[in-house]
Parts: sequence; structure tokens; C-alpha cells
Amino acid sequence: MKAVKAAPAGQIRQANRELILGAAEKVFARAGFNGATMGAIATAAGLPKANLHYYFGNKHELYREVLAGTLRDWLVPMDDLVPDSDPGEALASYIRAKMAMSAARPDASRVFANELLHGAPVLGELVRSELRAVVARKAAVIDGWVAAGRMAPVDAVHLFFTIWAATQTYADFDVQVRGVLGRARLTRRDHERATTHVVSLILRGCGLSPA
Repeated sequence: MKAVKAAPAGQIRQANRELILGAAEKVFARAGFNGATMGAIATAAGLPKANLHYYFGNKHELYREVLAGTLRDWLVPMDDLVPDSDPGEALASYIRAKMAMSAARPDASRVFANELLHGAPVLGELVRSELRAVVARKAAVIDGWVAAGRMAPVDAVHLFFTIWAATQTYADFDVQVRGVLGRARLTRRDHERATTHVVSLILRGCGLSPA
């Protein structure tokens, strides 16, 4: 019988980190930073508490990594907003990616929203530096599209605020959405319907035709 080859240590470390971060998203989303404990996160991850302290020294470090990781994941889809892109296709792709993340990782969005509602004590500097710089670069791309007559005049920075508000509401205010729709949970069809609506609404506001 052929022996089963053990996974490389690097893969195991990465898998454990992702498992811990996923569990932390859930616990922080439900209990907040103050109410969450490393013990509760360990239980949610199905790992000994000592493992958490091996990968993350303390709760504050783990909380910051959850927030920073969420922000990084949200920024990746903005890479497609480049001068040579078709404005309608690029914006639609970005909106769909944000809607997909709200559906797949609502807890991450809620943790992020709660951090901002409390004045961003942990992420404040990152928001004022990295996020601000990325938005400035991508707003310049949109301004270029407007100047070239490729889309209607819009306030590019506030366009991003509008996209974030429209997409993240399906995670942050999931209870409200479900209550109005009369759902115990949002279905895949609900998310598809919402995505179509948000894409169409924002593109038309930019003078673009949805595909």
C-alpha cells in the first residue's frame, strides 16, 4: 500500500490561518470585539486555544488581521478599473464582485461596518492612507472616462461611496432585507435579483447601458 504523503508544513499553516480567520469573522460579527474571546474563536475553528496564540499573539492582532484582510479582498476587484477598460464592463464587474462578497462573506462586512461605526480605532490609519490612495487613483480613472466622453459626469469619489453602500447593505442589513422580502434567508435567486438591480441602477446613473 502506498503511503499517504503528508501536506507540507507551509500548506498546513496557511490552512490553519484561514480556518482561524474564518471563525474569527463569525465570532467578531456576533459578539463584537469586546464580547469576543480567543476561547470562543478557538471553539468555532475547532482548534485548541493554544493554536490561536501560535498564529496570532492576541485578540487585537487577530481582529486587525480580519479587518485588514477584508479591506484587501475588497480592493482587489478595483484592479480592473483601468483607463483602457470599457467603463460599463469594468464598473459592472466591480459591483458584481462586491455583491458576491456580501453574499459569501457577510460576517466580514459586518465586522468592518462595526469597526467604522465605532470610529475605526484599529483601521483608521489604514483607511486614511491605503484606502484613500487607492480611491484617489481609481477616481482619476473614472474622471478620465468622463473627460473622454465615455460616461456621464459623476463625482467619482462619491460614486465609490454609493457602490459600497448599495452592495454592503445586503450583508450589514441582511435582517432588514429579509424582513421586507419575507425570507428566513436570502436565496441565490434573491442575490442575483439584487445584483442585477444594483448594477443596472448605478450604470444608468453613470449614463451607461447595462449588458
